[in-house]
Amino acid sequence: MSRPIRIAIASGKGGTGKTTIATNLAVVLAETGARVAYVDCDVEEPNGHLFLEPNIRERREVFLPVPEVDESRCTYCGACSRACRYSAILALPKTILTFPKLCHGCGGCMLACPEGAIREVPRAIGIVEEGDSGSIAFLHGKMDVGEAMAPPVIRAVLEQAPTDRILMLDAPPGTSCPVIESVKTADVVLLVTEPTPFGLNDLILAVEMVRELGLPFGVAVNRTGTGDDQVFEYCARERIPVLLEIPNDRTIAEAYSRGELAVHALPRLKPLFVELYEKLSGMVGSAPKRSIRAVREATSLDQSGDGLPSKALPPGLGKDLPELVVISGKGGTGKTSIVASFFALAERAAVADCDVDAADLHLVLGPTVRRRWQFSGGHTAVISPERCTACGICEDLCRYDAIRSPREGESTSYQVDPVSCEGCGVCADNCPERAIDMVAAINGEWFLSDTRHGPMVHARLGIAEENSGKLVSLVRKEARAVCATSQREMLVSDGSPGIGCPVIASITTARMVLIVTEPTLSGLHDMGRVAELCQQFGIKTGICINKSDINPEVSDRIEQEAAGRQIAVLGRIRYDDAVTRAQVKKLAVVEYGESPAAADIRALWERVKHAIG
Repeated sequence: MSRPIRIAIASGKGGTGKTTIATNLAVVLAETGARVAYVDCDVEEPNGHLFLEPNIRERREVFLPVPEVDESRCTYCGACSRACRYSAILALPKTILTFPKLCHGCGGCMLACPEGAIREVPRAIGIVEEGDSGSIAFLHGKMDVGEAMAPPVIRAVLEQAPTDRILMLDAPPGTSCPVIESVKTADVVLLVTEPTPFGLNDLILAVEMVRELGLPFGVAVNRTGTGDDQVFEYCARERIPVLLEIPNDRTIAEAYSRGELAVHALPRLKPLFVELYEKLSGMVGSAPKRSIRAVREATSLDQSGDGLPSKALPPGLGKDLPELVVISGKGGTGKTSIVASFFALAERAAVADCDVDAADLHLVLGPTVRRRWQFSGGHTAVISPERCTACGICEDLCRYDAIRSPREGESTSYQVDPVSCEGCGVCADNCPERAIDMVAAINGEWFLSDTRHGPMVHARLGIAEENSGKLVSLVRKEARAVCATSQREMLVSDGSPGIGCPVIASITTARMVLIVTEPTLSGLHDMGRVAELCQQFGIKTGICINKSDINPEVSDRIEQEAAGRQIAVLGRIRYDDAVTRAQVKKLAVVEYGESPAAADIRALWERVKHAIG
């Protein structure tokens, strides 16, 4: 390889220790004299800067091109509106409306306008900051709070990444489009997990993702000694190498809460990270060559047909249903465990799992699926080899690097990579041979289930699929209908983490949001960004501090920030091993037995009920 390797550190969900491993690996390699760059692609909730404390030298805004209409030239023909697959531009009889936050910047409306009345103007959606932490080059992106789409900011970060250094790509959690954008150019991927049922579930999803991308990968298991051995047994069955094990050591947890590196708190860990890099380097090029998968085309969807809970609702029924949505700035804070306990404590409630990218609530509630539906939230381009003349116009117009040129011995026509395609339709609309079709693609599935505490609506987004926000909206809509048709008095929703499209879809129109955070510098940082999002939407908000006794000083700082934002801290939950033991037994914490955490959750629930009314 002519350039230094690019290592992506990823996980099925946040909170597993991904940033801990990425930052510590970068520091240990730099101490050996290697030229290293740390690149934080988790633009919704970047945390690496809290540990590396970089000196920021440059700051650049990230812009997305959006349409601006010259109505003096516009004939209101509607061509722009018909070309836009995102409903970001609407032609009315005597005016044109644009919705910049829905725009993906594909340029389709501008190409479609016969009068040349549309031009593109830049709209700021985030920033990229560049600097250094000692000898480590530092780069990260920050998506503006209130924006929905992370991939354009991630692309801007990667475009500025140095090519002459070993890259540590700290990817977002999950398996959807932001993660794909971050890891698809990596040479090798390290998947970070924990030895719990939640960790195993999320690891399986992450493994599917990297196999879909055809990337070599290994696993790091954090906090070993807790939970069970299912993660190790799975890796052995799947012949996945476990490259690193980090013990469950309170010294590491306390150092993390203060923003300190694990290798400085426990120097004996340094050789493990040196060995980790050697193992990862040896894996480069070891994966089978990736082939472009066929589109999972939707043929007989019944998601809009009879049988949906919402179809049985008279207009307006269920409109005033109290809905509590539990969210976090990042995964791994304990929100799913808290939701499961709330559902167990509630009377006549239903539950919705809106964390469709990496759903875990079913692991605790053990639902029996009553009905399932396929979900199609968008379209994917498909090129017909018989009609394609390989003119290359589609590749020139595609802004998402989704078109693959013909390769000798493989194909004579261009191909669309469905992993990168955003379904904008620009290629199809502008193909001179009409060789490209836009087909409805299956993006996932959703379920109506029964649990021991009541009905549950949940979903699973397909690996490397988009439209998670649409799927979240569908889950919430149908869960509210279930409440109305089964005389349930409340809906408890496990929301998506972060500040992007899925969490925005999780919280809109909710009666109340509960933010779950932890007393760490990362938790404080992430809580502030997601609290700002809730305040932008004007939603009543409360805060819960989980594992509050890990760092009482930071817990107090969270209380102070909450007070400054006029948000009530409704409870503190003590650190308790019973939480992990309950996960292993597939029980809610309050079902597992009396424990400090169970008592704290019961008290929290009483305050939440009072706050939501």
